[in-house]
Amino acid sequence: QVQLVESGGGLVQAGGSLRLSCAASGRTFNMYTMGWFRQGPGKERDFVAGIMWSGGTPGYADSAKGRFTVSRDNAKSMVYLEMNSLKPEDTALYYCAGSPIATVTSSSSNYRYWGQGTQVTVSS
Repeated sequence: QVQLVESGGGLVQAGGSLRLSCAASGRTFNMYTMGWFRQGPGKERDFVAGIMWSGGTPGYADSAKGRFTVSRDNAKSMVYLEMNSLKPEDTALYYCAGSPIATVTSSSSNYRYWGQGTQVTVSS
């Protein structure tokens, strides 16, 4: 079993920054790739960014490129999402997810393990 726990969400003004964290525990060897997704009010769950535990080039949604940075700390089994220049449209519940597929993929169906989410609210 794998457990993913997100933290770091909160309320921030437009233009501000937040750093989300995801702590992975349990049978983490089942996961090769970690992703961040978000779901805004009345919207579908969308891919934000992804990274492999083994390294390589991270992947980003167009909406995240240039503003968000995904990183990992293998020793701590942690994944992070640094978010800068936040906009009101970034308001969403942000999820950490783990995939057994050894490539960064944007499809939520490829992710087997999910955290409970952390809320990010950006005020204008």
